[in-house]
Order: sequence, then C-alpha cells, then structure tokens
Amino acid sequence: MFAILPFLAMFLAALLPIRATPVPPAVPFERLDVNNSVLLVVDHQVGLFDLARDFDGGIFYRNMIAHAAIGKLFDIPVIMTTSFQTGPNGPLLQEIMDMYPDAPLIERPGQIDAWDNPDFRHAVEATGRKQIILAGIVTDVCTAFLALSLRAEGYSVWANVEASGTTSPLIRDVSNSRMQAAGVQLVGLFSIVADLFRDWRNPRPSAGQISAWFNQYAPAYEMSARLFNAAKGNSTAQV
Repeated sequence: MFAILPFLAMFLAALLPIRATPVPPAVPFERLDVNNSVLLVVDHQVGLFDLARDFDGGIFYRNMIAHAAIGKLFDIPVIMTTSFQTGPNGPLLQEIMDMYPDAPLIERPGQIDAWDNPDFRHAVEATGRKQIILAGIVTDVCTAFLALSLRAEGYSVWANVEASGTTSPLIRDVSNSRMQAAGVQLVGLFSIVADLFRDWRNPRPSAGQISAWFNQYAPAYEMSARLFNAAKGNSTAQV
C-alpha cells in the first residue's frame, strides 16, 4: 500500500500543470461598422504584381480592384500607399488611383512596414476610425507587418486574403497564421461587403448597388445577385 503512494504523488503532480493551464478567452465577435472603418490599399503596385503567385493572375487582378472599390461602395475613407514606387516596384495600379483621385496616396521612400512612415500613420490616425480593412502585396510583408503593427496599436484589423498575394501557398499560410494569432481577422471580399452592408433593406448603399458591385467585381456571386433581382419582382418573396 505505502509503496504505491510515491507513484500516486508523481501522477498527481503531473496533472497539476494541466489543471493550471489557463484557457484563453474567446475572441469576441466584432462587427464591421461602416462609420468606424477605413480601407487601406497597400503596395498594389505594377512591379510587385508578379510576386502574387498563390493566385491566378487574372483573378488576383480583379480582387485588387474589387478591394479598392469597397471604399467607394460604402463611402468609407480610403488611404493608399506605395513602397519605393520610383524604383522597380513601380506605381500603384492606375485603375485604383483613378477611383480615388483625391484620396491620400502616401509614397514611402524606404519604410517596409507602412506604419513606420509618419505620413501614413498620421493619415490613418486623422480618420479617427479604429477598424482597418487592408490588403497588400506581399502578404508576408506588406500586409502582415502593417496588420501586426496596427494590432499592437489597438486597432481592429480585417485582412482581405483575396486581395493579398505572395510567392507561394506555404508563405501565404504561415503568414495568415501569424496574423490570426495576433487577433487579425482573415476575411474575403464577400465577407467584408456582407458585414458592412448587414441588411438587404438598407437604403445606402441600396440592394441594387450591392448587386451591381457583385456583378462587376465578384462574378462568383453573380447568380446570387440575379436571384435577388428576380425575387424583387415577386411580391411574395422575402429576402
């Protein structure tokens, strides 16, 4: 009997770390608020486009344009930034600049993390908004560095994984895991738009404007938009 006691004590001691291990608190579900959000376009530059090899090129191009167009759809502030655009990285996509001729475009002369650039930081802070929607090239640097810096400053961050690209699926996955561990919400285009819109009965933007956005920028959801338009003509339909 007494010979068993030492083994029992060892067994109980081994259980103590397990019982003492704290359970991390659940991350609260935070909704995107159109009145508290700002959209960042980070290094969507012509010279960096070919580095986004984890996507089909045509799809990724469309996703970049769609990401930028979210700002216009919901009339939320947009801030654009480029890295060393007079060098091999080249300029921001002209299609995006044409959308926002009056929005801030911060040209970083050397800072890799956009948050290290005082002008960019001040532009974000000047909005007074705390929810950041961002995407960039490349995911592991331009998107991740900025997302992590923003989280460290207390911002809530939504990283658009469909408009962030990098050199390989492996690098994409480890970068997304790194951001997620820091509390960055990894989301796609449809999720962002749906969260900001919330209700098909909202007047601004209207359901028709949302449907038009899907038709133009997200063909995968075109059938859903057509279904909605068909349902509008049916007085008994509830959408």
